[in-house]
Amino acid sequence: MSNLERDAVPALCGGRGFVVAEPVRELLSPRHVKLGESSEVRRLLPNLGRRMVGAWCFVDHYGPDDIADEPGMQVPPHPHMGLQTVSWLHEGEVLHRDSTGSLQTIRPRELGLMTSGRAISHSEESPRSHARFLHGAQLWVALPDGHRHTDPRFEHHTDLPVVTGRGVEATLILGDLDGATSPGTAYTPIVGADLALAAGADVRLPLEPDFEYAVLAMSGEAQVDGVPVPPGSMLYLGCGRSELPLRAESAAGLMLLGGEPFEEELIMFWNWIGRSQEEIVQARRDWMEGSRFGEVKGYDGAPLPAPELPAVPLKPRGRAR
Repeated sequence: MSNLERDAVPALCGGRGFVVAEPVRELLSPRHVKLGESSEVRRLLPNLGRRMVGAWCFVDHYGPDDIADEPGMQVPPHPHMGLQTVSWLHEGEVLHRDSTGSLQTIRPRELGLMTSGRAISHSEESPRSHARFLHGAQLWVALPDGHRHTDPRFEHHTDLPVVTGRGVEATLILGDLDGATSPGTAYTPIVGADLALAAGADVRLPLEPDFEYAVLAMSGEAQVDGVPVPPGSMLYLGCGRSELPLRAESAAGLMLLGGEPFEEELIMFWNWIGRSQEEIVQARRDWMEGSRFGEVKGYDGAPLPAPELPAVPLKPRGRAR
């Protein structure tokens, strides 16, 4: 999914300066962002209070939206570099096309993982014949310097590990959790898991003390470490935890996001992650001139133009509040 804002501003991410080295309970409220003409998303990262969680640097939650008589998701071709996109659905389906030739319909609890590496472009749309409801999350993972120029690729995984406990079922999206490992390619120590809590659940999820964590609420009513987390919000948890208490009075859906704090300083502008002003300027030039990012074939519509760069210089910095 793209950042479709026409007045894009740089997000200054990375570095350990703002990592909370102890357990905290910091509730992040979303910013509402229009996605095309028919959809609105709730953006949790980057956030005024928190820029990254491990290598997770972008989180949008959308739906559940009734799109029975609507076109649904319609995101024209747009570029990415220096990151991975993670597409995750609870309801509906999304048709993915990209410049490597991938064409794949992603359905609920299937992992669509795109590694942009040095350059890729893609589109996302609801199929012409689609389910009534669309509900999911789109997330980005920053690639570390040693892998950010890798070849672009797309992965689709339908058979993901599931960790079960009394009242909880955790589908592992990316990384490792409680001895299980996702088949999705990861380039940093990371975890992403979809948590389905049964009504009356009162469980403790094992965590890595060196990781920082956050929990995104997808649906239902749940308490995370004693804090009610409404759907569409996210609770930042800091580091230093070996377990996480979860409770739900009724059935609830959550996403656990975590990883080692990302040490590198980044510039995130529009749909690109770089390390310098020059990289972002060159990426914009290449996209607007039609070079480097390839062509998305089969999408009925024109590619998205890149927003204008800000007048002030872009500088890589640490995590900024």
